[in-house]
Amino acid sequence: MSKPVIVQKFGGSSVANIERIKAVAKRVLETKTPKNDVVVVVSALGDTTDELEAMAYQISKNPSEREMDMLMSTGEQISCSLLAMAIKALGHDAISLTGAQVGIRTDQSHTKARIERISEKRMRKALLENKIVIVAGYQGITHDNEITTLGRGGSDLTAVALALTLKAKVCEIFTDVKGIYTTDPRIVKEARKLKTITFSEMLEMASLGAQVMQARSIEVAKRFNIPIHVRSSFSKEEGTMIVKSNEKLEETSVRGVTCNKKESKVTICSVPDRPGVAAQIFNDISKASVSVDTIVQNVSHTRHTDISFTVARSDLSKAIKAAETIAKKIKAGQVLYDRDVARVSIIGSGMRSHLGIAATMFKALAEKKINIEMISTSEISISCIIKEQVAEQAVRVLHKKFNLDKVNQQPR
Repeated sequence: MSKPVIVQKFGGSSVANIERIKAVAKRVLETKTPKNDVVVVVSALGDTTDELEAMAYQISKNPSEREMDMLMSTGEQISCSLLAMAIKALGHDAISLTGAQVGIRTDQSHTKARIERISEKRMRKALLENKIVIVAGYQGITHDNEITTLGRGGSDLTAVALALTLKAKVCEIFTDVKGIYTTDPRIVKEARKLKTITFSEMLEMASLGAQVMQARSIEVAKRFNIPIHVRSSFSKEEGTMIVKSNEKLEETSVRGVTCNKKESKVTICSVPDRPGVAAQIFNDISKASVSVDTIVQNVSHTRHTDISFTVARSDLSKAIKAAETIAKKIKAGQVLYDRDVARVSIIGSGMRSHLGIAATMFKALAEKKINIEMISTSEISISCIIKEQVAEQAVRVLHKKFNLDKVNQQPR
C-alpha cells in the first residue's frame, strides 16, 4: 500500500548555489520518514531563467517560441539532477526526472502551455523503491514529443499538479520569504506575515502583482482544494497556509496591498462609437496573443471615443502593432502608449461586506497627490493604474491607511 506523499517545491533562490542545494537536500531528508514519501519540484538555479532569456534576445529580437522552450527547460534539469546527487551523497536514494520523463502532457502552446494530464506510474514505481523523486519544474511535453514550458512561475503549477495527481496530504512551497505578507517587505518594512489566507485572496494577490506564487497554480489548488503551505527555505518557522475559507467570524476588510510595475497602457484615439467596435478591437488583440487587463472607454459626445487598456509590459510591442493595424481598419485615430505605469491593488474577502473601502483608498492616494489614471474592481479587490515612479509610495500609503501592520485592522 502506498504511503502518504508530501510534495515540496523549492524556488530558484533556494537552490541558487551548491551550498544551498546541499541545505535543501538535508531539508528533504528531514521530511522523508518511514511513514511518508516525498516528491520534490525544483526551479532553475538562482537567476538562470533570466540569464537564458537574455542570451536568447541577444541572438534574436523575436526568438522562436518552440526554441525558447527548448532553451528555458534546461535550467530546471540542471537543478533537479544536482539535488538528486546531493541527496544520494547524504546516503538516500533519489532519482531526477524531467517533465517529459514524469509524464506531464501539455497542449501545444509554447511558453505558456496548459497541463492536460499527468501519469503517476513512473513516480509511484520510484516511490515504492523508497526513492525520493526530484522533478524538473516548469515543463512538460506534447503528444508530438515537443518540449513545452508552463509560463513564468510554472514550477508552482508543476508542484500543485503533482500534489493533485498523487493525492498528497500537503504541497509545501519553499521560497526566500517566510510566508505571505500583507505587502512586499522590501517596500514596507512593517509588512506582517499572515498565518492563513484564502485561495480567493491569494489568487487575487498573485494575479495583481504578488510574486510569491504563480496565479495559475492557485487556480488549480482552489478548484481541487489542495492545501498549500508557503514557507522559507532558510527557516524552520511555520509559514502561511493557503486554505479554502477563513474561519474568523468577521473577516477584516483588506488583507493585503500588491504592486505590479510590469504594466503598460495603450490608448486607441477617436474610435468610431458604434456597436461591435470594441469586440472587434479586443478580438484582434487576442489573436496577437496579447492578454488585456483593465479597459476604460471614455464617454462619447462626438460619435468617437478613446479606448484605453493595460497589458503586460513584455507584450507592449505586440499590443502596439496590433492596435495600429486595428486603428487603420476601423478608421480610428492615433495609437498612444505609456510604458511607465504600475498597478496598485488592495485585496480582501471582507471587502464584500465593508462599505466605503474604495472611497478610503482613493482619498488616501489623493491626499498624497497620487493621480489615478484607471480603476478596475472585482468582488474582493480594487486596483488603480498610476505612474510607476509613485507606485512604492502608494503601497506604503495604503498599507498604513488600512492599518495592515496590526493584527486587527481598521482604516486610520
